[in-house]
Amino acid sequence: MMEKFEKTRYGDAELQEFKAIILEKLRVAKEELSSLTKSLSNSNANGTDDTAGTYKTLEDGSATLEKEQINQLAARQKKFIDNLEAALVRIENKTYGVCRETGKLIQKERLKAVPHTTLSIEAKNKQY
Repeated sequence: MMEKFEKTRYGDAELQEFKAIILEKLRVAKEELSSLTKSLSNSNANGTDDTAGTYKTLEDGSATLEKEQINQLAARQKKFIDNLEAALVRIENKTYGVCRETGKLIQKERLKAVPHTTLSIEAKNKQY
């Protein structure tokens, strides 16, 4: 008599499938971060040295605000990259896709949409 058991982890083939998704998202995220970093270092290139003093203050304020926004985007992107890299470690450890709250498998659809998640929808909803 076969006992029905609940799957406690994703199989190796499924893990490889998730790994491919994560590696692609990681590649794109690193490109975006690189682009943000470049725009931060280039934002001084179009300086306002030859502009009249009154405009300079306005433009400096605007440039500062833009720089802060780019810094925030870059920080968010770095965090996303860290989360994706942590997900790759979980794949190697074969713990990927297991909810850290419930211990149950996270739905495949959720993992495909948010591959770095460590919470099932059930656990996520309890947070609110």
